[in-house]
Amino acid sequence: MIIATNRHAQVNVNLGAIKQNVKRQIDSFDKDVDVFGVVKANGYGHGMVPVAQAILQAGAKGLCVAMIDEALELRQQGILCPILVLGIQEPSLAALAAEYNISLPVGDLNWLKQASSYLKPAQQLKIHLAVDSGMGRIGFMEASQMPEIEDYLLNHQNQFEVEGLFTHFATADEADDTYFNYQVSRFNAVKKDLRLKPKYIHMTNSATSLFHHEVHGNMVRIGIGFYGLNPSSSPSAPDLALPYDLTPALSLTSELVFVKEITPKMGVSYGATYQADENQWIGTIPVGYADGWSRKMQGFKVKVGDEYCPIVGRVCMDQFMVKLSKPYPVGTQVTLISDNPNDSNSVTKVADYLDTIHYEVICGLTPRLKRVYHNSIESE
Repeated sequence: MIIATNRHAQVNVNLGAIKQNVKRQIDSFDKDVDVFGVVKANGYGHGMVPVAQAILQAGAKGLCVAMIDEALELRQQGILCPILVLGIQEPSLAALAAEYNISLPVGDLNWLKQASSYLKPAQQLKIHLAVDSGMGRIGFMEASQMPEIEDYLLNHQNQFEVEGLFTHFATADEADDTYFNYQVSRFNAVKKDLRLKPKYIHMTNSATSLFHHEVHGNMVRIGIGFYGLNPSSSPSAPDLALPYDLTPALSLTSELVFVKEITPKMGVSYGATYQADENQWIGTIPVGYADGWSRKMQGFKVKVGDEYCPIVGRVCMDQFMVKLSKPYPVGTQVTLISDNPNDSNSVTKVADYLDTIHYEVICGLTPRLKRVYHNSIESE
């Protein structure tokens, strides 16, 4: 996809805020805990490579991604730190991962056997054994499965280095910790009888680090928290209180490119779902659902200059319209998403309006929107 560098619409990313968030979270753990930053999905919409570099500069020891292609891009950009892929990859990619020193997750014995056939002589693949403690996604289900896996790995130490053992929690961001504790017990049952001694034991994501700080191994995986957002994000329940402040790093801005006055009964946008009942000023902003600004945003208020104005008519693929209180000049700044969590157009408010979570909003901002980076907060 082409990046629209000549359009006045951009995702603004405060790398200083990200560094500050990283330092705050690193400082909350003991010195012997290695903190990895999760930069999958284009750095949660912030831009993978610049964010990865900022996270490492702030003291993180490694990075996590979702697929090997993301890891390869980091390597090609000169990033040499440990990288763990979190999603199951094709066994045929084992040799490629070993070549670039990329760690892969393993969730069943058959995968190991297939991967073994693809590894070249003298190649050794770093792996992390995934335990499905109750997420229902990837990993070994029961402790009883582990002896067979360990036997195989002990007989293939020349091909596989067991670097880690991990799980992922489904409800760490919820007030009720019943299921969370159930998952902890299942993971501990696997860990207790393990004969292998991985370098890393990890189960902590952003939510676990913030709301269950006592539960962690010697490695933690921090995603949404590094970007300054509360992992407890649900339109149907209050967010859990953060133990310390995080600073959102992302905003989305554009400008008015056209301003006109319409007369009564004139419609706005497809379907004429909005019609003026009097003379009204309408402004056009050059952002649409092809940029990740959802078609469902009709009625939401964005900030035009210093005033919040409602979106009228359906959001188009490349543009949307707002009702203005006066004829603002073309070029007036429009803030679609504010980096102030208290503003009525913060990313959390956008997510609430769409009946989703802020993860989906920021990850959905497409590459067509240019990313502009700055450091407006001095790292601590």
